[in-house]
Amino acid sequence: MNKDVIIALDFDSKEKVFTFLDKFTGVKPFVKIGMELYYAEGPEIVKEIKRRGHKIFLDLKLHDIPNTVKKSMKVLSELDVDMTNLHASGTINMMKGALEGLTRADGTRPLLIAVTQLTSTDQESMENDLLIKEPIDKVVMHYANNALVAGLDGVVCSPLEAGKVHGVCGEGFLTVTPGVRLAGDAVGDQKRVTTPAKARELGSDYIVVGRSITGAEDPVSAYNQCVKEFLGE
Repeated sequence: MNKDVIIALDFDSKEKVFTFLDKFTGVKPFVKIGMELYYAEGPEIVKEIKRRGHKIFLDLKLHDIPNTVKKSMKVLSELDVDMTNLHASGTINMMKGALEGLTRADGTRPLLIAVTQLTSTDQESMENDLLIKEPIDKVVMHYANNALVAGLDGVVCSPLEAGKVHGVCGEGFLTVTPGVRLAGDAVGDQKRVTTPAKARELGSDYIVVGRSITGAEDPVSAYNQCVKEFLGE
């Protein structure tokens, strides 16, 4: 299984994105396009970054009735991204509909993964805000198993949960883990976080790194450090 470091392009304009990406002259990092950038620039930003040779994780976290998600995924399938996602809390039927919509006529599709619980959510907020009283680990594993049953490729989870997800769903089931920071960096609004080296030890397949790279004085060096820690290169 290929492992990789994904840079979260948390910018609000194409100008800022391209200024950032132009710093990477010798490599084309795997990047994540989230809601902020997609809503600011629309599908064209996806196409342009793809033309530049980057792999793309389109992180829009769809969550709606199954038919709406199915039709939306059909539209997104035309963008030629490498990975996209939805919320596992939308039910197994919603995830199955998404998978059907994302699959093209020739049988190809991007990887489809499901968000279990956001890394900004902890036990207290899950119980108080969502009225979910089960332990957060149990909830994450249940959602991951639902995604497996629906036929998805993996889940978004905390790196602290990656090994447990593999234990429940198998080693081939992908764990894509945000909440990763270089040692000493501020954690911001994340609650369940760790370093690239620890994420590797815990079994993450892909790590998503944002501010530790995009906010660094030397983003290329910060990216290289993440790669070194996570991939051992």
